[in-house]
Amino acid sequence: MTAPVAARRLARIALTAADPEGLARFYREALGFTDAEAPPAADFAAVTGLKGAQARTVPLRLGGQPLDLVAVTPAGQPYPGDVPGFSPLFQHCAIIVSDMGSAHARLSARGGWRPISTEGPVRLPASSGGVTAFKFRDPEGHPLELLAFPPDATPEAWRRPGATDPCLGLDHSAISVAETARSVAFYESLGLRVASRSLNTGPEQARLDAVADPTVEVTGLGFPDGRPPHVELLCYRGDHPRPASSLAPDAIAATRLVIAMTDAEALAAACAAHAGRLVSAGPVPRPGGADALLRDPDGHLVWLTAG
Repeated sequence: MTAPVAARRLARIALTAADPEGLARFYREALGFTDAEAPPAADFAAVTGLKGAQARTVPLRLGGQPLDLVAVTPAGQPYPGDVPGFSPLFQHCAIIVSDMGSAHARLSARGGWRPISTEGPVRLPASSGGVTAFKFRDPEGHPLELLAFPPDATPEAWRRPGATDPCLGLDHSAISVAETARSVAFYESLGLRVASRSLNTGPEQARLDAVADPTVEVTGLGFPDGRPPHVELLCYRGDHPRPASSLAPDAIAATRLVIAMTDAEALAAACAAHAGRLVSAGPVPRPGGADALLRDPDGHLVWLTAG
């Protein structure tokens, strides 16, 4: 009997970094991240297919959500400029803030980053969730978003009365896709489920994304426990150039979703179901578990782990 494919949670988000220690200082000082425990050691070269590659991780945490900054030796391609939101290379991390003014002021007091949003934080209309958001790039080019919910529509997970830091945690990683249905089918096959849908458009979205006249299908994909972070699909309607990404796993733009599977059987079943998408040869064993790397339909890297 074939084991069911089941994802437990988005265990962490991994950003490739040329200088993880320097980038970690930015995340601590500008965004309130703190040091965290290192993830289980994996055979990075075997999982990524990069012969002889070595990885050094600086683990961080914001609230209860881990973010890894990973340096790869030999180093890969730097972040390729101002990648627009509709490009399959685009993937951002969304940080929930309790006070946009305070969070944006602290960020503004720290140099090295570059804005994506054209006129500062933007309040989106109710049809797009009514949130206030601001997109920018960290010193190495990774896109990030500050996100504040309306006081009367804040999800339970982000109700933090008395919080002393305006940055509360990581809500989601958003990835740009060419076809919503195709990507939903892929992630549902791993055990995620559609939790929300919206269609975002208008001048506010244009200022937020720095994309002219955008119409964006936003699809939230949740995990069984319902806790953050989750995954969001961003599909920009229109005739945009967006070939699937073929970035090597050592490239700075090659962000990885690290999805914890229920067990080794579920990991093996996922690898079997998506054999044509595997970057690694299959599950790579390590003490106490196994790992595998595959690409989603748009080339985004998904690291599956068990144990």
